[in-house]
Amino acid sequence: QVQLQASGGGLVQAGGSLRLSCVGSGFTLDYHAFGWFRQAPGKEREWVSCINMNGDETSYTNSVKGRFTVSRDNAKSTVYLQMNSLRTEDTAIYYCAGAPATMCLKSQRSYDYWGQGTQVTVSS
Repeated sequence: QVQLQASGGGLVQAGGSLRLSCVGSGFTLDYHAFGWFRQAPGKEREWVSCINMNGDETSYTNSVKGRFTVSRDNAKSTVYLQMNSLRTEDTAIYYCAGAPATMCLKSQRSYDYWGQGTQVTVSS
């Protein structure tokens, strides 16, 4: 059974950091690209970042560039999202997603597997 388990969310003050983890099971992580999405209260889910299958291509939405870093450790079947200099507007439920693809993908419709989400709350 394919599963993605996201964790690492929590409550942090503005300017702080969190690292989200997304552990995959039931499939071979190596042959998949991954993305991070988030959904703030009252808003639609939006793309945040992605990493390609080889881990040598990443992309970020403009609002998180320079603050967030996506990475992967295939040996641990884990994808990470390091979030620094957090802002109140980063408050959202964060989801990881996987797709049997080589490229970095930005569209939600491209992803086959989704984690359950982890809550990130940034206080002022």
